[in-house]
Amino acid sequence: MTDDSRPSEAAPRLHAEINPVTPFQQNCSLIWCPETMRGALVDAGGEPQQLLEAAKRRGVTLEKLLVTHGHLDHAGAVMDIAEQLDLPIEGPHEDDKFWIDGMPQAAKQYGFPPCRSFTPTRWLKDGDVVEVGNLKLDVVHCPGHTPGHVVFVHRLSRVALVGDVLFQGSIGRTDFPRGNHADLIRSIREKLFPLGDDITFVPGHGPLSTFGQERATNPFVSDRALGIA
Repeated sequence: MTDDSRPSEAAPRLHAEINPVTPFQQNCSLIWCPETMRGALVDAGGEPQQLLEAAKRRGVTLEKLLVTHGHLDHAGAVMDIAEQLDLPIEGPHEDDKFWIDGMPQAAKQYGFPPCRSFTPTRWLKDGDVVEVGNLKLDVVHCPGHTPGHVVFVHRLSRVALVGDVLFQGSIGRTDFPRGNHADLIRSIREKLFPLGDDITFVPGHGPLSTFGQERATNPFVSDRALGIA
């Protein structure tokens, strides 16, 4: 590790392709290690065949599924893909178990195709590291949108996969069961923004942005919005 705790420049950089899925157009990210061409799907919310075809098109061998939180549009296809390819599931934090358990009912409620709940191979907590090929991604527990929401950060690539914590010009909803607005603001301001203004993040919906852009302009969580600037 270097003095600023970033990985050595000799380490591989993260490659990614974003595939919107479900009627909610949720950003499912196919990420992979260019050295090994082994990868993972982050938030496989639906349309599993589309996601598997994306991996095949890129020549990526899937080795696991990563989940930021337990909402249907982020995890609805996880069990089907895990079972089909015999893949482990990592994430989210265990505090989202009630959301995952409720996915079959949520699918009926929102008119989604039937889906199954699951138990992750590995629940994640703050400070954990997940490996994809030769990539190492830091796990940051960011409660607020849901209590067990996690974010995946690849420091060398200056990329974060943030699920529904933060969006370009907005933040995650907190009016769902066990959502907490104050927790969400703390997660963004105290856990994500300190990682660096230059980090590009992939949100759960919509276009990419950077922590610096949101810190400067986001009407909910910018320095100005909170009276800091």
